[in-house]
Amino acid sequence: MAKFILVTGGVNSSLGQDIASASIGRIREARGLKVSIMKFDPYINVDPGTMNPFQHGEVYVTEDGAETDLDLGHYERFTNARLTKYNNVTTGQVYNTVISRERRGDYLGKTIQVIPHITDEIKSRVHKVAEVSAADIVIVEIGGTVGDIEGLPFLEAARQFRLDKGYENVLYIHLTLVPYVRAADELKTKPSQHSVGTLREIGIQPDVLICRTEKPLSDEIKDKISLFCSIKKEAVIEAKDAQTIYAIPLEFKKQILDEIILSHFHLISKCSQLADWEINVVDKALNPKERVSIAVVGKYIALQDAYKSIYEALVHAGFANDTKVEIRKIDSEELQKHDAGKLLAGVSGILVPGGFGSRGIEGKMKAIEYARERQIPFLGLCLGMQCAVIEFCRHVCGLKDAHSTEFKPATKNPVISLLAEQKKVTQLGGTMRLGAYPCRLKKHTLARRLYGKVLIHERHRHRYEFNNSYKKRLEKKGMVFSGIYPTGNLAEIIELKKHPFFIAVQFHPEFKSKPDRPHPLFHGFIKAALEKSKCKVEYK
Repeated sequence: MAKFILVTGGVNSSLGQDIASASIGRIREARGLKVSIMKFDPYINVDPGTMNPFQHGEVYVTEDGAETDLDLGHYERFTNARLTKYNNVTTGQVYNTVISRERRGDYLGKTIQVIPHITDEIKSRVHKVAEVSAADIVIVEIGGTVGDIEGLPFLEAARQFRLDKGYENVLYIHLTLVPYVRAADELKTKPSQHSVGTLREIGIQPDVLICRTEKPLSDEIKDKISLFCSIKKEAVIEAKDAQTIYAIPLEFKKQILDEIILSHFHLISKCSQLADWEINVVDKALNPKERVSIAVVGKYIALQDAYKSIYEALVHAGFANDTKVEIRKIDSEELQKHDAGKLLAGVSGILVPGGFGSRGIEGKMKAIEYARERQIPFLGLCLGMQCAVIEFCRHVCGLKDAHSTEFKPATKNPVISLLAEQKKVTQLGGTMRLGAYPCRLKKHTLARRLYGKVLIHERHRHRYEFNNSYKKRLEKKGMVFSGIYPTGNLAEIIELKKHPFFIAVQFHPEFKSKPDRPHPLFHGFIKAALEKSKCKVEYK
């Protein structure tokens, strides 16, 4: 029977529940146990697919096509867990399911209430993940902070879970803050005491406390937390700000968190195997031999989380190349207003990510033109590929009015147009081309060399595609369509013949990158950028 770890947060948000949950998953896998990790999101949206990136950050897409919270990206990057639509649960999903059942008459006329109907549905979602994943341990991150009104049904379900499954099968971990007050030169434990107190009022006594802190926790501080929060001293885990998030599993292991979890569950496992992670990930992160500057030209640059998986994929590729990747974030709207040479000067690679809507599009195309003409390594993702096609059509093929029907429906040269199956779609949520699709790679191309195989599978999230009626015209001018979706004959990857590294893809490779297994496209991109940085020749 699966064991369950429920992770809650207190005091304030952004304490790193996602990284803590992912790190716990990593140290469990290092013990030879199979894990699955899921996220409870208290918002009423069914999923984040229609949410503004400036509010929510990126939408992480799973293999089976679910649009999920970005925290699932951390779960997959830190562990080997293959997550699905079942691993992200929102209030909207839960209430939608319960109300649909009530409308069908499934409850036989009963009055539908938060307890037991909503809480039972929440618990059933956890059981579903345990069943589908066949995991030894299921880790559940409960989003928000203790005391948030919208999160109360999830916390009540968590309380009931130990009653249902038994003490030895459920472990509660609470993440809290021990702030440092500079004026007093002291760490303060009172916020953590109040946070645990609020959790107790709900009926949950945490077994482990993970304390976010700027300064090390002294024995005296740990004793105080242990006493007032009724937690064993060894279960008060210090979580100082780290130089790299990938060092967190090692810090947890040093403080025997893996042993505490094993003891609670009465589990016996093999010795921890984290040496490869320490050598190939953490050491590479802390001791790079080279440096390279990469420009990310996007629409949502103002919010760090909007391109979270892309930034992490660049960092992973840096590990593989013994290189620190210095990311220069450039707002594509700003690039529209200024000379590209001023904002892009000195970078050794340019990446243009995805997005929706016409804002900042011309700035993206200026960046692509700059990369193409100056032979700077370029990687385009999703909308980045579409912009690369439009830019090439305009400036190489002579189609000055080339555009996408997303931005200019009446354009005379719709080189990017709506997918045929999208033309009858009326609802925006969950209706794009989503999830993993196959792509066949052409021989003697950059894509084939980077992947080292004929058939690949990558995750998609888009409605518009390249218009195949323009394919021959672009090929005559030097564009190579190196990756094709076999079933629909859709262009998935483009590249340029007379360029050291110019490749753009319709899918999102960043979702499949891991710190110890960087995605081949990102790996090749950083390698090319590193070579460019060592070459002092300035292309005109």
